[in-house]
Amino acid sequence: MLKLLLSLIFMIPLCFVYQGWWLVQSILLLMTFGFMLMGMAGTFFAGVSYFMGCDVLSYGLILLSLWICALMVTASESVYRGNNHQQFFLFMVVMLLAFLVCTFSSLNLFLFYLFFESSLIPTLFLILGWGYQPERLQAGIYLLFYTLLASLPLLIGVFYLGELQFSLFIPMCMKTNFYGILLYLALILAFLVKMPMFLVHLWLPKAHVEAPVSGSMILAGVLLKLGGYGLLRIFSVLLLSGLTFNFVWVAISLVGGVLVSFICLRQTDLKALIAYSSVAHMGVVLGGLMTLTYWGFMSSYALMIAHGLCSSGLFCLANISYERTGSRSLLINRGLMSFMPSMTLWWFLLSSANMAAPPSLNLLSEIGLLNSMVGWTWVSMVMLSLVSFFSAAYTLYLYSYSQHGKFYAGMYSCAGGYVREYLLLFLHWVPLNLLILKSEPCVMWL
Repeated sequence: MLKLLLSLIFMIPLCFVYQGWWLVQSILLLMTFGFMLMGMAGTFFAGVSYFMGCDVLSYGLILLSLWICALMVTASESVYRGNNHQQFFLFMVVMLLAFLVCTFSSLNLFLFYLFFESSLIPTLFLILGWGYQPERLQAGIYLLFYTLLASLPLLIGVFYLGELQFSLFIPMCMKTNFYGILLYLALILAFLVKMPMFLVHLWLPKAHVEAPVSGSMILAGVLLKLGGYGLLRIFSVLLLSGLTFNFVWVAISLVGGVLVSFICLRQTDLKALIAYSSVAHMGVVLGGLMTLTYWGFMSSYALMIAHGLCSSGLFCLANISYERTGSRSLLINRGLMSFMPSMTLWWFLLSSANMAAPPSLNLLSEIGLLNSMVGWTWVSMVMLSLVSFFSAAYTLYLYSYSQHGKFYAGMYSCAGGYVREYLLLFLHWVPLNLLILKSEPCVMWL
């Protein structure tokens, strides 16, 4: 794991090379394939060094981070073309990636907390530095304060845990079980905000709408998964408390999923619609995870990876439309089928993945999540059926409103896509649909 971190640190000077944009992107892709071939996806920790190690959970999410960061550079060509502080932008992406790799591979709970918080800083810079509207300042402050406020109890909880068992070493924590509502709340609250759970989700649509495409991609692709990863790790300590109190979170996330789906159905902003759909999906992930069942753990992990690729791809599409039409409003982005005919296929493929159509990884994981929650209590069937129905409804709304209809009279041309954009969408969609063929690592790691 240290070799991965060192190669990232030695990449930092390359960000400041004159016109080193595509060089950095190529090296990121090279590192992704290198990491893929390292084959650390075992049940036990592999590649253990001083403070880092890698098991299946870390492996999938580090791979996702590397992949999304390489694609972020591809998607943000407008930063390079407009010469908009491109070197600093690359530096931010590499720093964010380094923090994420450290977060997912930390073997110590305190270091995990430290890197978990550090990943906020480059994200904030991306939103404040390359965002579009003046409201990005407010969005950045929302993001910062929601996360920091909930993270203070986590820090106290981690230190208390260290005092109780004289160690913060994650594999050793798995042997202990603590019972107490205060410790339980302190340890999981930060992750619930990061997920984000309904009721503490308000920072997410704001941050998404104001962020540049790279910011949206990394937020949807990886930063939301920090919450799920933290919960999967921390519940090995909190099983007893979880069995007592978890029904509250399952209820909130299921009802929240339905309410957020209603909110999606009346959005006119492309990015806001995709952002709210992420909240609905992560609600289902949270519900499955909180059942503490085998199916729930497996499928929530699989859906985190599937949603990372799918949501990131949809944000790329929204940005491609935005670069052509200069607006994110669904009122202006109508009839794109006659304006950008070749992009309609990609809208269709990624939208169908978003509503868990086969053969995407979303389908596999959503079946598992339905299984886990219905097995936990049959009452959840009501809300789950509504969430499934409305997720299809708002995805169809997004697709049909943007692609069909009479296009806005201000656009009198037909626009093609660049090869770079087709490659970008291809690299989001192919792993999403190929992973279902090799889904054992996602589904059989416990």
